[in-house]
Amino acid sequence: MASEVRLVNFNGELIPETEAKVSIYDSALMFGDMVFEMTRSFNKQQFKLEDHISRLYAGLKILRIPLELTQTQMIDECYRTVEANDHLFAKDDEHRLMIDVSRGLLGIYQDIDGLHKGPNVIIADFPLRWTVATMGALFETGINMVITSQRAIPASLMDPKIKNRSRLFYLMANIEASQFAGDNNWALLLGTDGFITEGTGDNFFIVKDGVVITPEGRDVLRGVSREYVMVELCASLGIPCVEKNIEPYDVYTADEAFITGTPFCMLPVTSLNGLSIGDGKVGSIFSQLINRWSENTDVDIIGQIQKWDAERPNSSNEDAPTPYRFSKK
Repeated sequence: MASEVRLVNFNGELIPETEAKVSIYDSALMFGDMVFEMTRSFNKQQFKLEDHISRLYAGLKILRIPLELTQTQMIDECYRTVEANDHLFAKDDEHRLMIDVSRGLLGIYQDIDGLHKGPNVIIADFPLRWTVATMGALFETGINMVITSQRAIPASLMDPKIKNRSRLFYLMANIEASQFAGDNNWALLLGTDGFITEGTGDNFFIVKDGVVITPEGRDVLRGVSREYVMVELCASLGIPCVEKNIEPYDVYTADEAFITGTPFCMLPVTSLNGLSIGDGKVGSIFSQLINRWSENTDVDIIGQIQKWDAERPNSSNEDAPTPYRFSKK
């Protein structure tokens, strides 16, 4: 019998999301000791799921979190979770999977009866529109990125290529960016060397003289969307794409800029610290890339998000913090 509520895959058991609880003694709560991935679908079909899971397992290996579940089994569990929830999704909605794996209980708490022993594997499935429905207008106006005083943590200290939950520095950067004048301010982090690294959940690109440029992969999370733009979209359109160090000056003098991220795919960046990039409008290279992405997935990416935006009800949580936006209130 189909469930009337969304189900979470909690260590292999499908349970109502309101019942999915991690112990207060879990290392994820104590130390942010958890790796995760977030995926999305197009026409209900998961996009690059294997790439996300491969990166997840790379993080597990490096952090020495033992997990008996194989990558193939993890992928099967993801699809099982989607299948269990699909009847609750609107026909035009998409599945956003959040896959979390924690180390589990800290050693001193292992003897407490009734608590799960070993890593916790949690796969949550909820409508993508929750994340992106407020972004519809941004595809026309672009966003303003703000270079914050909060710097990125270099790979020599904590490798950002491991997608983990220890991200307080992201939070602090978002809060600082939200204090900048105007709307649609997103944080952009510099490395300790003064070069641009990434946003707080997105990868950064500029375009100069027809060449797409993104920061070197040294001190950034090498996003699945970043890779797709570089290796597949740019190549298919014959647009040169390179990795190199980018200074703020390079952004101010660029022709256009954009960011990539799994939920929204791509967003145009039309200003930096309130100063226009290029003519301050959405760039032609951005438009070519996202249109090709839409063609490849048979989904009008911009149209889909703008439709969800138009349909969303007024919410008391409209100004609540999100992974991408913080209210000034």
